[in-house]
Amino acid sequence: MFEKILIANRGEIALRVQRACRELGIKSVVVFSEADREAKYVKLADEAVCIGPARSAQSYLNIPSLIAACEITNAQAVHPGFGFLSENAEFARRVEESGFVFIGPRPDAIATMGDKVKAKEAMIKAGVPVVPGSDGELPENDDEVIEIARKVGYPVIIKAVAGGGGRGMRVVHEESELINALQITRSEAKAGFGNPAVYMERYLTKPRHIEIQILADEYGNVIYLGERDCSMQRRHQKVIEEAPAPGITEEERRKIGEACVAACKLIRYRGAGTFEFLYENGEFFFIEMNTRVQVEHTITEMITGIDIVKEQLYIASGEKLRYTQDQVNLKGHAIQCRINAEDPFTFIPSPGKIEACHFAGGYGVRLDSHVYAGYTVPPYYDSMIAKLIVHGEDRETAIRKMLGALKETSFVGVKTNIPLHEEMLHENGFIRGGESIHYLENYLKNKKSK
Repeated sequence: MFEKILIANRGEIALRVQRACRELGIKSVVVFSEADREAKYVKLADEAVCIGPARSAQSYLNIPSLIAACEITNAQAVHPGFGFLSENAEFARRVEESGFVFIGPRPDAIATMGDKVKAKEAMIKAGVPVVPGSDGELPENDDEVIEIARKVGYPVIIKAVAGGGGRGMRVVHEESELINALQITRSEAKAGFGNPAVYMERYLTKPRHIEIQILADEYGNVIYLGERDCSMQRRHQKVIEEAPAPGITEEERRKIGEACVAACKLIRYRGAGTFEFLYENGEFFFIEMNTRVQVEHTITEMITGIDIVKEQLYIASGEKLRYTQDQVNLKGHAIQCRINAEDPFTFIPSPGKIEACHFAGGYGVRLDSHVYAGYTVPPYYDSMIAKLIVHGEDRETAIRKMLGALKETSFVGVKTNIPLHEEMLHENGFIRGGESIHYLENYLKNKKSK
């Protein structure tokens, strides 16, 4: 096992990795921008290194600064967390070329799964079901694109090959809209990702967002840890997640889980990863793979009893998987609410000083957060300030437990989206379970029109 690792991230995930390191007797080095100097994980770290100004491009996205931080602290490995450079193949390559271990997949696997076209080709080869669409990148010839759309069937969605996080995509309902939408998406893709390439898929009208968590070691051993339902979204950003997904049968879980395992073996995947699917009418359709730990890994941990971050560290240090598929047992139900510093209904960010706060507790309640009373939420980064997670013996119990935990949790000085979470957990659609990715947006539109 490593003696010292560098955590190349900030916020809640930096503290989460730091806690896993502490349990394993590993010293942690955290990096921080000037805006994060007073963060809790900075104060708790064995070592802390300032890597630049507040702007991400000059700090958390600055590869030379991160490599230098490893060198001056004699760290042996780098945990990238999520976001920032966590799925950047060039960063992983630079880390390994500099003599450090990247706690994640090999750079070539990151590159393959980061390219949506190559990822889709790999999934087809592995037998993972995919959404019908173009055979790779769309051609420059407009007539050819029109013909492809006719074969795929409207509505279609145009996506940036290098896109992610809900950006670089556009839905087209009619042929008359196609070419204009294509040109706009290409321009946005070039501006946002540096790559104008786009591809096309059929647009499913009422899908759910279901994802499969996997763990894979260096020796070809792979397991899946069940599924999560992340359908409660706004503008492609997840708000509430739960595990297991309501209505998914054991047979469906086994079939799609085994397909994901086969795909991991095909691309020689290593570490933690998540296969994301659209699920409609009993069918799974692959959309992308996240080659890192997910924000919502917590709910999988709660129903399996497996610490995913610690397993990342074991795998990266060269150990074989410590679990077999037979040892993965799903128990009870878990729900996670992402608490953001923002207006609960206009979603305008609410940075500022947290004058006071109180966190929920009790049996089956977990709150992952890097903030504290007196902490100032900076305006430069993602607005998430906490993740509230509960575990109950069944879904009904988990919903009641989450409502109680939300009532106990408070932040004074900044607005949060806790009122939205409370409303959603009282909604009939959420209580029923199995709603589509459009449910929350439609709810908010109807609320606004009243």
